[in-house]
Amino acid sequence: MPTESGFERDLSYCGAAVRRYDPERFATAMVAPTESREGLFSLYAFNLEVAKTRETVSEAMLGEIRLQWWREAIEGIYDGSPRRHEVVLPLAELVGERTLTRRYFDDLIDARARDLDDEAPESVDALVRYAEGTSANLIWLALEALGVRSDAAMKAARHIGIAWALTGLIRALPFHLSQRRLYLPDDLIDRHGLNRRNLMELRPEPALASAVREIADVARDHLERARALRADVPREALPALMLAPLADMHLRRLWKARGDAFDADVALPARFVGIRLAIRMMMGRY
Repeated sequence: MPTESGFERDLSYCGAAVRRYDPERFATAMVAPTESREGLFSLYAFNLEVAKTRETVSEAMLGEIRLQWWREAIEGIYDGSPRRHEVVLPLAELVGERTLTRRYFDDLIDARARDLDDEAPESVDALVRYAEGTSANLIWLALEALGVRSDAAMKAARHIGIAWALTGLIRALPFHLSQRRLYLPDDLIDRHGLNRRNLMELRPEPALASAVREIADVARDHLERARALRADVPREALPALMLAPLADMHLRRLWKARGDAFDADVALPARFVGIRLAIRMMMGRY
């Protein structure tokens, strides 16, 4: 068995980046067939590059420039002239092998432009649209990378993508507030009587937990919708859909914390992730 350092040395640039910065998606890629892993790593590394835009720029205009670079990089891939970049080149190889749908890339990048606006979304529905744009598009691409294009799998992916993104936004709530970024929708804030200034100053009110639980309930509903389609989803799709059981684990820990996103126990121990996914793969269930 290779040592940890040996394992790291064997990873490609994309694989190492995903393992370090997106370990849960890395775990889902590792339950995919060996021949599909590098393609998934390139997709998830692309997502990392786009998703970190807000954290790497000092002003919105610079973020727009970065996103435009990636729009042009995707255009170059589909035009047959990919840029010489450690993520773009393996991504171009995957696109060529699997004929991935360009619209999913474009829509994902466009959805990330929302991150450059620090204002809260206007409604829960708007937050769900953001979740779909940033997360479901990536799972659709992952399905295509696995050679899966079944209607049931694509529908399940949409629901899982929304649930995963909403769960991630809950988990990241303390960090986003510390950066004076607000993803709690305006209608939710008003409905629960939350004070925006207190939120931005990291002074959570008791009603915040109720608002968080409402978002968690939306995430759970989308997971249930995804699982209602399970009988028609081919087994080959499972690695792309394995964020569902991980979302379950996070939401259960949040429930035990009574919706307190600031509770340190909400964080999911990494050692549980691989075990849970291996069991789910053996069961053939997401």
